Amino acid sequence: MNYLFLLYDDEDAWDAMEEAKRNDIFGSYMAYTEALKKSNAHVAGAPLNHSREGKRIRQAGVQDGPFADGKEQLGGFYLVDVKDLDEALEWAARCPCASYGYVEVRPAWNVEQ
Repeated sequence: MNYLFLLYDDEDAWDAMEEAKRNDIFGSYMAYTEALKKSNAHVAGAPLNHSREGKRIRQAGVQDGPFADGKEQLGGFYLVDVKDLDEALEWAARCPCASYGYVEVRPAWNVEQ
């Protein structure tokens, strides 16, 4: 089954963080991604730029980011292919974002079957 991990954190805190700490966290993500790949669970993933760089499109027009009032914004994602929700939750708990933000786990439809 495919699950999408939506990674939420305080993107302003990331921008204000010392470069050495950002590099440490980035290294943690690289190791996590490599572990997902070695287990054949990794399908896709990417960090996102700051929400202020995004746009939201509706029929009524275009809205500039950020898109939520809270501090935590969507900062990246992983798409994984695992056997069930329990395995997805195990992987999500290992994600570096779970230690300073949160990881939303959502089942994704597989429309290609």
